[in-house]
Amino acid sequence: MRINDRVFGMLMLILAVVYGWEATKFPIPFGGHESVGPETFPIILAIILGISSIYLIVRPDPDEKWSPTAMLIELGVVVLSMLAFAWAIEPIGFMPAAALVVSFLSWRMGASISKSLITGVTSSVIIFFLFNNVLELALPLGLLEF
Repeated sequence: MRINDRVFGMLMLILAVVYGWEATKFPIPFGGHESVGPETFPIILAIILGISSIYLIVRPDPDEKWSPTAMLIELGVVVLSMLAFAWAIEPIGFMPAAALVVSFLSWRMGASISKSLITGVTSSVIIFFLFNNVLELALPLGLLEF
């Protein structure tokens, strides 16, 4: 996996640079520059992806045997969870949908049900308030809309 991790890290580093570069080309919002504009979140993601990619290049995981069937099933569960999240975000809102998906995936990774629920609820509330109050990007309220 060392070579695979390094190749994947290189590809993700290229993606991070291109993604960050393209984010800087977003048009200036009406009213002039803002401290937090449309490019802020993509640039933050590009920086995180770039740092993670460099780490993967420098310190790849040791070689381990993976069961291809079990891995494919787990990847399928994750993909289906993300599709369910994308479908549920509008009708039930970001916070309930994110709490359910994060809780479910945490539980699948081995956390207890109580710790999974705490992680899901806490992370969805924090992310919701960061997006709405710091980045000023509205997320759907769904069921929580009054």
